Amino acid sequence: MRLLHTSDWHLGHTLYDTSREAEHAAFLEWLLDTLEAQKVDALLVAGDIFDTANPSAEAQAAWYQFVARARRRCPKLDVVVIGGNHDSAARLDAPDPLFSALDVRVVGGLPKSQGTLNLERLLVPLKNAQGKVGAWVAAVPYLRPADLPLVAEEAGDKLVAGVRSVYAEVLEAARSQRKPGQALVAMGHCYMVGTELSALSERKILGGNQHALPVDLFPEDVAYAALGHLHKAQRVGGREGVRYSGSPLPLSLSEAPYAHQVLLVELEGEQLSSVRPLHVPRRVEMERVPKRDAAELKAVLAELAELPALEPGTPDWRRPYLEVRVSLERPEPALRRQVEDALEGKAARLVKLTPHYTGSGNALAEERPGLSLKERTPEDVFRARYARDYSEPPEPVLLEAFHSLLTQVQEDAS
Repeated sequence: MRLLHTSDWHLGHTLYDTSREAEHAAFLEWLLDTLEAQKVDALLVAGDIFDTANPSAEAQAAWYQFVARARRRCPKLDVVVIGGNHDSAARLDAPDPLFSALDVRVVGGLPKSQGTLNLERLLVPLKNAQGKVGAWVAAVPYLRPADLPLVAEEAGDKLVAGVRSVYAEVLEAARSQRKPGQALVAMGHCYMVGTELSALSERKILGGNQHALPVDLFPEDVAYAALGHLHKAQRVGGREGVRYSGSPLPLSLSEAPYAHQVLLVELEGEQLSSVRPLHVPRRVEMERVPKRDAAELKAVLAELAELPALEPGTPDWRRPYLEVRVSLERPEPALRRQVEDALEGKAARLVKLTPHYTGSGNALAEERPGLSLKERTPEDVFRARYARDYSEPPEPVLLEAFHSLLTQVQEDAS
């Protein structure tokens, strides 16, 4: 049977206050076309449907419209969704009566009844093209510390041991349900050992890096583990069948080089046959000037002048995102205006202006160490603070302005 693994949609995301709504709409349209063209039997979404626990009305509408359209276009498609650390578990679970009628399983939070796991909600049979059950999914959502059972002192890291206990219980229940020839599939939204984070848009969840989960959380009889949380697509522990699909869109400028994709997973009986990435079309480019390190303002302005012009009729949302990085040896009060003027009529739109300071970076105590604050003149403090950011000394006109201001303050205080 054929599964499609995706995660980390982050509907409602903004990039420096710029809406990504049109980009998400284009992705969801592509995803619907892909599900149909690839004759996918089941769609697995491994968490972070939304960017925040309180998503906008537009983001929620995009989610519900996708589910409705997927059901119309692929009536036999099984859909399994788990909650992520960005999602509100209660919000995802609220429409369960409606989703159940559509044969869509959404597990927003870990379901319990009187302290016992509701395994019925966590286990999902997947049907193949012949309408027969071809696999069982252990659909475990993002686990918060409060979800975890108490473990014995000798268990070592209690958080990791608690997560291991939950997965072991759900996977064992799935084993008891499946018949010979049916594959065992796991889903999770978590941070695993030996993986690569995007520092600007991902967090080390479950208490941080020291609580990263080991790959043996998924025993060898798990044919495929569909994971979410990391935005860079990657294997875990070198295992072909334990994967992060990655996010379909770059969610920060640092993620622009990633290969954004979904994963087409083929199962043959109980075994994994193949995993094939399907690359998501990049609708909006992300650019940096300069491409590598920051440069002086004059060089940056010259490079901006060479950028392509905006073609008439181009939708605003299709314009490339642009970060400009300027190395500053001295203050540039009109920095933004100069950059914006250079971009007049260009296709790229400025979303981030990053100054790189060339000074020492030293704190006050590191400049002429051994002197107390009482032993330093106001000009000493001013020069030290200036040198922290800028490699060139302050210009005479700036020092004159400082002394004028200092005199005014001293007169007002007397």
